[in-house]
Amino acid sequence: MTQVPEVKLNDGRAIPQLGFGVFKVDPAETERIVTDALEIGYRHIDTARIYGNESGVGRALAASGVPRDELFVTTKLWNDDQGTQSAFDAFDRSLDQLGLDEVDLYLIHWPAPARDRYVDSWRALEAIRESGRARSIGVSNFLVPHLERLLAETSVVPAVDQIELHPAHQQPATVAFAREHGIAIEAWGPLGQGKYPLLELPEVTAAAEAHGKTPAQVVIRWHLQRGNIVFPKSNRRERMAENFDVFDFALDEVEMAAITALEREGRVSAHPDEVE
Repeated sequence: MTQVPEVKLNDGRAIPQLGFGVFKVDPAETERIVTDALEIGYRHIDTARIYGNESGVGRALAASGVPRDELFVTTKLWNDDQGTQSAFDAFDRSLDQLGLDEVDLYLIHWPAPARDRYVDSWRALEAIRESGRARSIGVSNFLVPHLERLLAETSVVPAVDQIELHPAHQQPATVAFAREHGIAIEAWGPLGQGKYPLLELPEVTAAAEAHGKTPAQVVIRWHLQRGNIVFPKSNRRERMAENFDVFDFALDEVEMAAITALEREGRVSAHPDEVE
């Protein structure tokens, strides 16, 4: 079994640096797909209430035979459920769907600033963490102003910020602020979600050829060497295995710099201030 590196969080816990995401995974196929991921060796599974597949994740975890203390499970609070009691209720529903007594990480999915509920929601997450039912808490898609407000008005620093991050959109301001405050960065859409031709660029393909790897493996390796927590998603077992096979090579400084130089603010998703 490949040993996946861990990232130490600011609350003293550790998180596997490479995980498996189930965004847009068909709920009817989730149990099979997550079972494949677990058999390959993934132990970090990232889901969310809005994905509609928490129950499939839970069934796969229960049937896997993998001890609970070897798993790292994340789910997220959706925008409609932001608030205080509504967040508590949403968290209870997620645990019920997952069939778990606790999750390893619970995130606010988007700041949704027009709703102006993310501070109240964060205080609810603080209480959930205090109860022990979420071992760590964090945020997703938060930019510097959202993080600054949380730090000013609440008492717990988020353990992670899960943001769109790939070589064409590296969010340097958010990453720098997070690192300064001990907030680990999780990268979603790490390969550009297929909407940006990262895997065809010569900086990536040259490194892939040099190491006998695929362009996708090179970009995942770039994330790992940058210190990002990353969870590529695929429905195909062979691609899942390929994405997991990234620990037997390393990019050199020139290759890393060339890929980092691909930054061009190439966001492929909605801006966090616009998602409600």
